[in-house]
Amino acid sequence: MTVSTTTGFRLWPGKLSLEAQAALAAEVLALSQAAPFYKPITRGGKAMSVETTNLGPLGWLTDARGYRYQSEHPETGGPWPPIPQVLLGLWAELADPQTPPDACLVNLYRGDARMGLHQDRDEADFSFPVLSVSLGDTAVFRLGGLRRNDPTTSMRLTSGDVCVLAGEARLFHHGVDRILAGSSRLIPGGGRINLTLRRAGPLTP
Repeated sequence: MTVSTTTGFRLWPGKLSLEAQAALAAEVLALSQAAPFYKPITRGGKAMSVETTNLGPLGWLTDARGYRYQSEHPETGGPWPPIPQVLLGLWAELADPQTPPDACLVNLYRGDARMGLHQDRDEADFSFPVLSVSLGDTAVFRLGGLRRNDPTTSMRLTSGDVCVLAGEARLFHHGVDRILAGSSRLIPGGGRINLTLRRAGPLTP
């Protein structure tokens, strides 16, 4: 079943089977050995509560220099590992069959980690959707509007759910209020992994 709105937000509950979730989680954790999770620092010097890494040619990061994409891990200096094929398939099916993503942000939520309301606006072209895959513990997800003070709605994203922000919803504010610890046994040590696929760089002729 697909849940959609006229604004361009779409949700596919349970899009990935339990077997597919386990295989993807194992692949992502194995890839993270080459690009370890780390706690990013915001422009203001505050450590974020999530741990993060990236997959693909480009990776999103934040530090004292601000928000940006780059091709190297900020701590190891090495390239980001490749995006798993199952994620590329989901992007082609649900987001854009013509242009592949070039970035996959991987956020690991444990304990009281959360994500405040924000917009994904560091990409070169907002006409490309953002696709999000949830693995592990259930997240209480909040979706707002184009303005930070627009009304918001709250929903639960469970393991295997996939959602897309496209059209008007592409720049909607969104965030994670909290994680329901223990709601899944998928991630070793507990927690939630969120995979966010984007087309970050400009298209070349």
